[in-house]
Amino acid sequence: MSEVMLTAENLTRHFGGLAANQDVSIHLRRGELHALLGPNGAGKSTCINLLSGDLAPTSGRILLGDRDITSLSAPARSLAGIGRSYQRSNLFMRFSVFENARLAAQSRKPRAWRMFSSALADRALNECADAALAEVGLTASRERVVGELSHGERRQLEVAMVLATGSRVLLLDEPLAGMGAQESHHMVELLRRLTPGRAILLVEHDMDAVFAAAHTITVMVNGQVLETGTPSAIRESAAVREAYLGGDEVVHE
Repeated sequence: MSEVMLTAENLTRHFGGLAANQDVSIHLRRGELHALLGPNGAGKSTCINLLSGDLAPTSGRILLGDRDITSLSAPARSLAGIGRSYQRSNLFMRFSVFENARLAAQSRKPRAWRMFSSALADRALNECADAALAEVGLTASRERVVGELSHGERRQLEVAMVLATGSRVLLLDEPLAGMGAQESHHMVELLRRLTPGRAILLVEHDMDAVFAAAHTITVMVNGQVLETGTPSAIRESAAVREAYLGGDEVVHE
């Protein structure tokens, strides 16, 4: 069995009297794409916010390898190797594709927000940004202004910016949101290419994409883990069909 890179153990988060997450445990393994599914209000956003450090758990702990990172802030977790994309775009629309990727790479360095001209001269940052763009297939668009990109290309750039930080654990929050069928297919292929050597958590509503790309799926309902298993096991689960897929609904490959 492959190495566990990130572990959530019995994570619970209360908002007043509401338990948004209750005893949630997840293991993200090297070389695997782990999808997190559930209806609206299931607790998926809270879970990814707990893993990234954007929220602190009420109880439970988070391990990066063997290191307990539960108390680390989101920036500290980024420095430790956990990268995250968000539902809402964080792109600089008037900057070029390359400049966006370079700024992401720069965020991992000491004195990250030094003069922009100094960063231009930093060959290591430039190479890191270019490598990330190459991984997502945006090399040809390197000098384009982000505002000119298609929606799918902007989503690719958001993934590239996570890669540019050097993270080996990727937390991707609905990277296929708003995409058409062709763009979604392209993103699924990209995620498959990125998985070797990394652990990826994918929070996504596109069921076809999840079942096509994921090695493991965790289904959440009412803030708790209902079931974790392979796509085929989840597809065949009566409990999952009842709670999330709509009883007799079947997800097609």
